[in-house]
Amino acid sequence: QVQLVESGGGLAQPGGSLRLSCAASGFTFATYAMSWARQAPGKGLDWVSVISFDGSTTYYADSVKGRFTISRDNARNTLYLQMNSLKPDDTALYYCARDLGYHNYDYWGQGTQVTVSS
Repeated sequence: QVQLVESGGGLAQPGGSLRLSCAASGFTFATYAMSWARQAPGKGLDWVSVISFDGSTTYYADSVKGRFTISRDNARNTLYLQMNSLKPDDTALYYCARDLGYHNYDYWGQGTQVTVSS
């Protein structure tokens, strides 16, 4: 069955960095676009970034553009999110999702918590 398992979250100071990973299994990872989304405490789910099946195309939410980088390793069936210059507003539960296009997602991971605080 399809599984997405996020890791790499934790506590970071403002201005710091974290790298999230999403290990995928149960499907042909290299044929699907993948996205990251996040949910801050008491707020709704926000899309963060998407990457095409081959990694050639990426898009970002304005709130993270220039600070976050999405990437993938299709040989390792793994999706990444490099987060730099972290801000307290980046505090959220981060999810990876299999992306069917037009913000349609059919599988989600369990999430990894990112907390940015001094």
